[in-house]
Amino acid sequence: MNAIAPTHPADLHQCSIRLAAGPAAVPEARSQVRAAICSWAVPVDPDVAVLLTSELMTNAIRHEPGGAVTLVVARSCDQLRVEVHDTARSWPVLMDAPAGAETGRGLMLVATLSAGWGVCRTRAGKAVYFVLAFQADGGEGRGHGLQEAPARGDRSRGAASLSRSPADPRGARPAPP
Repeated sequence: MNAIAPTHPADLHQCSIRLAAGPAAVPEARSQVRAAICSWAVPVDPDVAVLLTSELMTNAIRHEPGGAVTLVVARSCDQLRVEVHDTARSWPVLMDAPAGAETGRGLMLVATLSAGWGVCRTRAGKAVYFVLAFQADGGEGRGHGLQEAPARGDRSRGAASLSRSPADPRGARPAPP
């Protein structure tokens, strides 16, 4: 039998944590993401990853009709991907918030600071995610998303996906197949 092993099996890590949809979920998610980055020696800025995780978790909890959300943190060979799964059917909308607005800037932060972001439909609802490309300097600096990493939706189950357009970080477009 011929089998092909992954070229970098040690570079593939993933964890999934189910959290009650309440205020305590946001700091717990931040802690889990920071711990994964540290444990897996992921060369990304942990402060950016934690900030973007806070934004996705806050949105999910604010709009979650059910009682729980799921955080998924995955490291591949060249990127960190953080997903927040909920049961809401509505998709997030990227907006230009007025200067005095108290809300509406979360997805703009995600679009600006990540290498890619998107949303994909799941059986239970949706997953909103962001991707941080590994930094060439080993994560020591503050160069956010120096490499463009395409955001990918899970098309294997027929999921629709959006990712930010490299030409327009405020807009979203269908992800390539």
